Amino acid sequence: MAMLVRHAMTESPKTAKSDMSAGDAAALMKQFDVGVIPIVDDGKLAGIVSDRDLVLRVIANRENPDRVRLGDILTRTPATVSPDTKLTEARDLMAQHRVRRLPVLKGRELVGIISLGDVALASASERAVGEALEDISKSSSTADISGQPDRGTPDRAHQNQDRLGA
Repeated sequence: MAMLVRHAMTESPKTAKSDMSAGDAAALMKQFDVGVIPIVDDGKLAGIVSDRDLVLRVIANRENPDRVRLGDILTRTPATVSPDTKLTEARDLMAQHRVRRLPVLKGRELVGIISLGDVALASASERAVGEALEDISKSSSTADISGQPDRGTPDRAHQNQDRLGA
């Protein structure tokens, strides 16, 4: 059975109104640790504002974030999906539109957000996620340069037993 957007999306995302400021959106993003805020007016999705939108359309133009209205910088008519869209279709839509997040609409109502990370985690095996996390976490400062077997391996356990005379 194909995995659907509803299985991986973030439900009931925090929203803002188009008359709020870019500074308000940035504060919401920080507070809720998100990279996009859907803009909803009168119960309908007006668009989205991403962290990238704030940087390119406000900060890079040296605008005052408290004076810029979200309605002036939002991405109108973003690509959207429904909760019943297959994850693979959502991923393909993200690639086609070169975006990392899609609003999830049920009819005209915003019910969630699906991110590329959500799609990747939902469609990856636990082992693949673990391997990816290990690769991301590796650095020269955490690498074992002792020449000993990896910690927790049977070889290392046997070596410790031999040393302890067990």
